[in-house]
Amino acid sequence: MAAPEYVPVSLNELPRLKEPIPAPGSWKADRPADLQSGQPTGDKFGRPGPDQGYALTLARRFEDRLVLTDGEHPEDAVAGCLGVATKRCSLFGRAPVIYDLELAFTLWGYLGEAPADLVEFRRPLFEGARDHYWDQRRIADLVPEETLRLTPAQVRERLSDWRSLLKSTA
Repeated sequence: MAAPEYVPVSLNELPRLKEPIPAPGSWKADRPADLQSGQPTGDKFGRPGPDQGYALTLARRFEDRLVLTDGEHPEDAVAGCLGVATKRCSLFGRAPVIYDLELAFTLWGYLGEAPADLVEFRRPLFEGARDHYWDQRRIADLVPEETLRLTPAQVRERLSDWRSLLKSTA
């Protein structure tokens, strides 16, 4: 509520006029840590993307559906497949969605009846992955971009020929 006109007001209590703020000058990446040519890429660099931690929340929805053999642990399966899922979502420049994890778990045979040779191949690869970052990176690096661009249904259809879905080092 405004004060009546007869009430004395000091200069500090008067409204201040806005001072114009000048527009900022141009900027360029010239600091030592600035990336000059974009994010580095390649094996063992990972795949940066927005909100990739959300994949952990999505992975919890699969824990009761994972089909594991004797000696396999759900934590290892989740840790190994998270790298594949986040690699896929960053390929599309977005945050993780449920289909990224579905593709990863399907590709490695954790969402249903997997071929016996795939289970034999994945067992030593995923063993202890929950504790070893480089094992997680190796699992993600085995999956080429062509496979990541498929839908989970397409991966499920081609799972009998799973070696064609991975890099030739498999």
